[in-house]
Amino acid sequence: MHFLAPARAQFPAIKRKVILQAYVSSRGAHDLAITLSGKPVFSYGPGGRSSRTGRVATVFGANGFLGRYLVSKLARHGTIVMVPFREEMNKRFLKVTGDLGVVNFVEFDIRNIESIEESVKYSDIVYNLVSRDYPTKHFSFYDVHVEATRRIANAVAKFGVDRFIQVSHHDASPDSPSEFLRTKFEAEQVARDIIPNTTIVRPSPMIGWEDKLIKKIISWPSYTVNNAQQEIRPVHVFDVALALQKIGFDDSTAGNTYELYGPEVMTVDAVRQRCELEALKPYPYYNLPKKLYANVSEFLNQILWWPVGCADQVERMTINQKVDKSALTFADIGMKAEKLEDYVGQYVRHYRGNLFQDVAPDSVAERKREREFIHVTR
Repeated sequence: MHFLAPARAQFPAIKRKVILQAYVSSRGAHDLAITLSGKPVFSYGPGGRSSRTGRVATVFGANGFLGRYLVSKLARHGTIVMVPFREEMNKRFLKVTGDLGVVNFVEFDIRNIESIEESVKYSDIVYNLVSRDYPTKHFSFYDVHVEATRRIANAVAKFGVDRFIQVSHHDASPDSPSEFLRTKFEAEQVARDIIPNTTIVRPSPMIGWEDKLIKKIISWPSYTVNNAQQEIRPVHVFDVALALQKIGFDDSTAGNTYELYGPEVMTVDAVRQRCELEALKPYPYYNLPKKLYANVSEFLNQILWWPVGCADQVERMTINQKVDKSALTFADIGMKAEKLEDYVGQYVRHYRGNLFQDVAPDSVAERKREREFIHVTR
């Protein structure tokens, strides 16, 4: 520490302490941000877990597949996150995604307007990720997608929240044969009618640890229709969560529509083949007539209390993904989506047999020949 000797000689201990305090308490121009409503927001810290961005974000549907990654992206840099929840045990894992006091929980019910207002009244950004793949006896597609969006948007408008981001779905359309996709489109219109600068985000089928695409492929038995020839553009859930974070913090994205899709057009069967290549084992599926599969799924959905699919999900298996050319993409927020081959291995590699855990696909044949001479005895 000899290089500090001149400074110590020049400034007594008391004066050095004053100079240090003045340096620590000073702010730079980059620490100040002005929101759409003119509210000043100050950030402090080096940008890590114990820093603060000065913003408060509410994430509806935070314990879902995409929601948990979005909360992690926001909380890890110090954004105060409000997590509305319905079930106590389903949200606890989110607490550790941020520092002490960063992730906060608010009990709410989508039919209780007061609880919705309590969730958004102190926020600068509100994300609506509430969705349901299948209807239940308590909530229909219309209830979850349209009415829930209406009540959340009304609460956002009432308290003058700066940003409202509505997460929709790819292929949302008013004339779709799927009720799920029709209500998703109607929810977009409801949000824009109430809050004109609503940002609409339509992600492609996402792949991650808790996804419903790979998990369906590697489950047994696996059923499909149309020989799994549905065309999709799979995208990594990490990319979508990061894009949502960027969109929420960039006020120039207000009022825009974004379609977040992967760089490759693939059939579901091609995704299955890629999973087989990484897992080093086959994942066969059974192709069923569409009407039979739909009727059986709808019947089971009405009598069972765990997710088994529904007729609308079968209908969606036959709809090829279409891209809205007028919508913005990853490139418009300075991002580039990863290819499927860049990340799918980490999600299926642990399904390999013990002998193949550390091998590359090219050496599989050689390792299989070794098995003829390797014997493990007690």
